Amino acid sequence: MTGAIEPEPTFRHVGDQLIHRGFIVSTVKATFTDPNGDRFERDVVRHPGAVAVVPMPDAASVLLVRQFRPAVDRWLFEVPAGTRDVDGEPLETTAHRELAEELGRAAGRLQLLTHCLNTPGFCDEVTTVFLATDLHPVPTNRQGLEEGFMSIEEMTLTRFDDLVDDGTIVDAVTILGVALARRRRQGSDRAG
Repeated sequence: MTGAIEPEPTFRHVGDQLIHRGFIVSTVKATFTDPNGDRFERDVVRHPGAVAVVPMPDAASVLLVRQFRPAVDRWLFEVPAGTRDVDGEPLETTAHRELAEELGRAAGRLQLLTHCLNTPGFCDEVTTVFLATDLHPVPTNRQGLEEGFMSIEEMTLTRFDDLVDDGTIVDAVTILGVALARRRRQGSDRAG
């Protein structure tokens, strides 16, 4: 299937009514009009956005953190990530900060992989995903209770794939980020 993408019918955002304002996220009742001019409402979570960093010490391995996530009441393997909670901070600065805070590593090279919508059915959060290479140790500065119990695991990409296949690794940003990082690293190896 090739050719131009058909124009989309026009939906218009009319406004938001605040339902709850939390420390990081807010919930609103968002009002829209559809292409026929009919009004409708949706519950929407407003989120400031996040960054995620795929740290690859080499082309065949990745560093992940394992941390408890209260929202799903379980431990997860994830790439280092964090909310864009510092006003005006550039994405790259947030990525470097999260990598140091959670993993105790700095990246000699940081490459943008993608911007993704995590759960667009109800939330406007955009996560920007970076690949981090040329890693070296720096002091950690973990924030929050859960991060105090976080552990770090280096794993081969083969083991990563096995843990995705068996349902151990389920975080969507991690799965997407590692897939894109692998593709970028393999492309670099072929080009070099």
